[in-house]
Amino acid sequence: MAVPKNALKKWEKVREFALGLPGAAEEFPWGETVAKVNKKVFVFLGVDDGSYPLGVTLKLKDGAAHAHALTSPGAEPAGYGLGKSGWVRIPLAERGAPAAELLCDWVEESYRTIAPKKLIAELDER
Repeated sequence: MAVPKNALKKWEKVREFALGLPGAAEEFPWGETVAKVNKKVFVFLGVDDGSYPLGVTLKLKDGAAHAHALTSPGAEPAGYGLGKSGWVRIPLAERGAPAAELLCDWVEESYRTIAPKKLIAELDER
C-alpha cells in the first residue's frame, strides 16, 4: 500500500518538529516510531512504510484542543485504554486531515503535558 505524498509530508514535518523539542528522542518500540521526552512517549508516529494508515497519536489535556482533534476526519480516542487519558489518534491521509502546523501545535501541547518543567522552561525561552 503506497503512502499518500501529502500525508507523508505532514508526517515528516510533525516528526521533525517533535524531535526538535528540548530533550526529545526518537525510539522504535513495537515496530513503530515514537518521540519521547524523559523516557516517556509524547507522540506516537506509527509506521511510514505503508503497512498501516499513516497517523499520529497525541495526548491532549486541553478540553478544546481534544474536542477539536476529535473532529478531524477519522480521528478517534486512542486504543489500549489510552483514550481515557486524553490520547487521540489522528489519521493523516484522510481528506480534510489537519494541516501540519496544527498537528505541530498539538504535538507541542502533548510534549508540555509529558515533559519535565525544566525542559518546558527551555522551550519557553526559545
